[in-house]
Amino acid sequence: MASKSPEKSTQLETIEPMGNRVLIRKDADKKRTKGGIELPDAIEIPTITGRVVAVSAQIEADSDYPIRQYDKILFNPKNAIPVDFEADNQLFVVPIDDIVAVFRKVK
Repeated sequence: MASKSPEKSTQLETIEPMGNRVLIRKDADKKRTKGGIELPDAIEIPTITGRVVAVSAQIEADSDYPIRQYDKILFNPKNAIPVDFEADNQLFVVPIDDIVAVFRKVK
């Protein structure tokens, strides 16, 4: 009697932040400033930029937080929780209070 091998799932996994949190894809670290100064690899920048991947239902329903999916934001990574979901590990769950600014285009 042949044993059946488990079927490989082709269903994609998603991440939905809970509570007052958003899921952010961190922008690539900059190695050079706009002025041309080379930054060392070990430099610690207290605030970094990224794109909002997902917003919790709680934040989405709260008009006090004008954060939407795909917004470019500036955030403090101190309380960011890394998500081991992809190889380059650029995803972080970030408390809404650690979002410092949202970049908006002037119309």
